[in-house]
Amino acid sequence: MNTNRRTFLASALGTAALATAAPAAEKVKLPEVKSPLFSKPSKFHLGTVTYNLAEKWDVPTIIQNCTEAKFEGVELRTGHAHKVEVNLPKEQRAEVRKRFADSPVKLWSLGSAFDYHTPDQAKLRKDIEATKEYILLAEDVGATGVKVRPNDLPKSVPVEQTLAQIGKSLRELGEFGAQHGQQIRLEVHGTGTNLVPHIKTILDAADHKNVGICWNSNQSDIFGDGWDANFNLVKHKIFTVHMRDLYLEEYPFRKLLTGLTEIGFTGFTFAEIPPSTDPIRTMKYFRALWLAYQGLL
Repeated sequence: MNTNRRTFLASALGTAALATAAPAAEKVKLPEVKSPLFSKPSKFHLGTVTYNLAEKWDVPTIIQNCTEAKFEGVELRTGHAHKVEVNLPKEQRAEVRKRFADSPVKLWSLGSAFDYHTPDQAKLRKDIEATKEYILLAEDVGATGVKVRPNDLPKSVPVEQTLAQIGKSLRELGEFGAQHGQQIRLEVHGTGTNLVPHIKTILDAADHKNVGICWNSNQSDIFGDGWDANFNLVKHKIFTVHMRDLYLEEYPFRKLLTGLTEIGFTGFTFAEIPPSTDPIRTMKYFRALWLAYQGLL
């Protein structure tokens, strides 16, 4: 081994020994920076109907999940696990009201399954009176309105007669609802009755400021003269909105949300989507798309 090599090895071993003996260098602590939020608030609100996503949730679970997913409100559909029904005693109605009032989640609407197209006048009267009981329930639990629906055009009756009957029924309910602080929200729904021009005819027959529609984001919205014409027919009477999965390319959801912004809509748009094995994650994705379609994220 030559001198240069011995010198190099000694130097290297000495450096290693010094490094071993020296205290470990302190890790650099970076300042904690809170992740910024790039989203902007919408002029209207996001909620969910309990059909289908939340059909198995009780009221505490609805509030918990909506809060975590930043959903601001809910429409409670009749017949589901939350059990907010007309047979609820007064004290339990007050408890439901308080639970929502003490939370960031608004109980905005009750979703009934009442319709008024039947030719059977006895059944029609029974359904109207049952709806009034539901309106009283909505008042007691702190909701702001009741969703009703048309569901069919019976072949035994002229279409115009059925539409007029539905409208007349809604006028009576609108008057009753106004006395109890409840809007009547007609879902754009049913066989034939989901055509927006028919809904416009029903609204004209109802002719009441307390009666409006729940826009339902159906494929039938694009029938006839097209989506824009149909939306413009009833845009001044949209009280609430139901939306299917926002990823569906068959429906102009961005156009819908833009249209709502343009008319100064400030109510609730409700997700009406299937159950999920990971509902919170699904709701968060839904909200992100809802914001993005409005140009808010």
